Amino acid sequence: MRLSMILLLLLLVVLLGLTAAGIYVIFSWEKPLGPALNLPTYTAPISQPLPIATQVATPLVNLAEATPQAAISTQVNEFEQPSSPSSTLEPSAQPLCGGPPIMTILMIGSDARSTGYLYGLADSVHVVRIDYTKPDVMMVDFPRDLWVEIPGISDHHGITHGKLNQAYLYGNPGMGYYDGDGAGPGLLALTLDYNYGMRADHYIAVDRQTFVKMIDAIGGVDVKLNSPVDLNDIHDTPEPRMVLQAGMNHLDGEQSLRLASDRNPTTFQRMKYEKLILSALREKLLTPEMLPKLPLLAARFIGSVQTDLSLSEINSLICISQEIPTDNIMADSFPHDMFTAEVTYDENRDVNTFIYGVDNIALRAMVSKFMNGIWPMP
Repeated sequence: MRLSMILLLLLLVVLLGLTAAGIYVIFSWEKPLGPALNLPTYTAPISQPLPIATQVATPLVNLAEATPQAAISTQVNEFEQPSSPSSTLEPSAQPLCGGPPIMTILMIGSDARSTGYLYGLADSVHVVRIDYTKPDVMMVDFPRDLWVEIPGISDHHGITHGKLNQAYLYGNPGMGYYDGDGAGPGLLALTLDYNYGMRADHYIAVDRQTFVKMIDAIGGVDVKLNSPVDLNDIHDTPEPRMVLQAGMNHLDGEQSLRLASDRNPTTFQRMKYEKLILSALREKLLTPEMLPKLPLLAARFIGSVQTDLSLSEINSLICISQEIPTDNIMADSFPHDMFTAEVTYDENRDVNTFIYGVDNIALRAMVSKFMNGIWPMP
């Protein structure tokens, strides 16, 4: 099942940021909360102290004691990287909120069935580009079934290719295949860069159980549908509550997950539902009734999220989210006609498997537009 990482970015930024003061005694303000990607980056790290966002109380310890974030390396393992798209356009104004001019975040929905991130495929792959100068947000998703070259693990069972979602599985410590930075998110980010020139600065990964619990913890969301949707298609025992009616529907965590996972009639349908849930989630989190409850919710879920963002960077995201007009939030998918449904032989698993084929040159050109902030447009 798939889940929407676009939703989770907003949820996690608000939840983690509002409780930043409370967990600062545990984590250094500048230290990544998880293994850093350490990829060459198109964007600069935060270079000046960030005024704490208005929702966050003053930290409980001296900021001078914070550990600086690890320096970004200029090489990735020992293999040659393809040429990258041109750097982002020169900003016309000073970045807001003390942030970098541009920040890109790889968001991953893991299908892990148990607590932790030792195993699990990347069931949902999104990239978010935040421009701190305009400001605006652009989001795009990658089909998980793209057939890609997976770099850096050929010495493990001769694996050189696989589906995009398998890069996350092979990178996480449960498989023991990958020795580079960032674990599963690191190898997935490296694969996206190697094949398409999509380079991420940071990552957030959340499994389905955490997604369901988060939605339930805020009391569900209200989503308006234009037509009825039956979410029982892939389940043996139909449930009446999984048949949603046209009009307004109040969804709990499991219903939200199934709606965000629904691919009927095509695999691209879920993107439309994700946008609906995103809008509903944003409205719910910003209600006066919810805001006082968020710090306790954050304390409950912080250990269930895989991310290399620091508290300082989370704080900058909270700050910039208050500055971005709704019209400056753009989400899109790559044109569906770029992808062809195919079947290929997976040597590692010894099976014929469904994949999406794509003209890599054409997709790299689209990615370059995204990285330069000229696609998608309103």
